[in-house]
Amino acid sequence: MAVTPTDINNTPGSGSLPERSTFASRGGWKLIKKLDWYIIGKFLSTFFFAIMVLAVISCVIDYSEKVDNLVSKKAPVMAVLNYYKNFVPHITALLFPLFIFIATIFFTSKIAYKSEIIAILSSGVSFQRFLRPYLIGGAFLCLISLVANHWIIPNANKQRIAFEDKYINDDNFKYVSDNLHMGISKNTYVYLQGYNFSTSTGTRFTEEKISGTLLKEKIMADYVIYDSVKKIWHLHNVVIRTNDSDKETLQNIPELDKKYPITPTDLNRTDAIKEALTTTELNEYIATEKLHGRENLNSYFIEKHRRSAQPFAGFILTIIGASLASRKIRGGSGLHLALGIVISAVYIMFLQLSTTFATKASLDPEIAVWIPNVIFTIFAYILYRRQVR
Repeated sequence: MAVTPTDINNTPGSGSLPERSTFASRGGWKLIKKLDWYIIGKFLSTFFFAIMVLAVISCVIDYSEKVDNLVSKKAPVMAVLNYYKNFVPHITALLFPLFIFIATIFFTSKIAYKSEIIAILSSGVSFQRFLRPYLIGGAFLCLISLVANHWIIPNANKQRIAFEDKYINDDNFKYVSDNLHMGISKNTYVYLQGYNFSTSTGTRFTEEKISGTLLKEKIMADYVIYDSVKKIWHLHNVVIRTNDSDKETLQNIPELDKKYPITPTDLNRTDAIKEALTTTELNEYIATEKLHGRENLNSYFIEKHRRSAQPFAGFILTIIGASLASRKIRGGSGLHLALGIVISAVYIMFLQLSTTFATKASLDPEIAVWIPNVIFTIFAYILYRRQVR
């Protein structure tokens, strides 16, 4: 149905909208559907523009910090470009929900300042109905973030971390010397004083087989070398001590080849590794580390649950941003953005505090990552109720 000047004097934001009865009787809901696309378009374009600016600035800063290493180690241009292709998803994922929030506040405050929201609401549209395009846009970005966090970003991080290990990190970073203890089966445990990833060599190796309280066998080697082709460990200067409760024997062997269900990858217990595993791989890694006898795996559980909690944080912050910035106030967009930055800082503080309790204390990791979402859901509901009453 054609919309005449009598029905609508002007488009939203540039004039007045018809009275409530005129709006309902002349097919005004079609106009609202157009407004849905208008708000969703503003929402997504503002968000992706903000993310693009963040990505460009982050890449420039990161390159300026690493240019010396890249030049000294003669990193190929294509490898550098591929690195930044994988670096962009990593850096944008860190602030994904907060940029959803800032984008929501920014464009909502602008249309509120132009009295467009007042015109929309005064034409008979409820605030619940006005909020619908925000929910659609927020849900769309939430879905993108959910898929990216569980699969896309970990795969990008694998290449990013591999590049950093080869061209950025110092050689001594490839040496692990934190006295590694791990179980490789129910009754078998191994120990390494240190391991050099550059030479695939470990020092002060020990394997112990325990039956109840009895140490049945202990194999000690001055150093071990991993053969990546044959998938075996070469033990050098070996001492084997056996004990059957009645008799002990001691045997010296120059070299011994053993096949253990561990590889150098299992020795790399840096925090970076959890970022390079998809959720399926992360679950398998956690199960393997439990078998190896590792006690504190909370940081890995936090990473696992964070991948689901973070996208929903963006959805919640969308509702908060729309409810907060939809009112025209003295101070305009500047005050709204200031409030947005303060709320973002509070969210980060809550997240950091709860994850610290999970890693350092006994707080359940899943509860820890969802606490900020629960608190901000309550806050979003309060702001929403203020708008609809």
